[in-house]
Amino acid sequence: MTAQRAPEPQPCRTRLAARRGVPLSLVALLSLTACGSRMTDDILPGGIPARTDLHQASGLPPASVRTVARRDFGWRVIYQPAAAPANAESRAAVALCGLERRAPLRIVQQPRLDPSADPGARIFDIYCA
Repeated sequence: MTAQRAPEPQPCRTRLAARRGVPLSLVALLSLTACGSRMTDDILPGGIPARTDLHQASGLPPASVRTVARRDFGWRVIYQPAAAPANAESRAAVALCGLERRAPLRIVQQPRLDPSADPGARIFDIYCA
């Protein structure tokens, strides 16, 4: 008996193309990102390069600084006064406003909403002229 064989299933070409396309697209993506600039050119409000180390720029000792953030009004700093020198707030205000080439206008203490989050830490806002 001569019976016809069932036709062999053909491989799905879209699956094969997708398998080949994933590594090529990954290689293309990696090669494009490798050509870009290593440092960011982003600028914070006030003309400060985004790559600036704000913790170091505050002039406060590293052990005392918790957060330094640029806000619409100026700067917000959270620090541990026990690990900071005297006049730490005014020193930080001069240093941070100096990044923008402006003088400090005023320093406002902010109440702690959750004092148990970082016991003993203080929050203050710096307004630059």
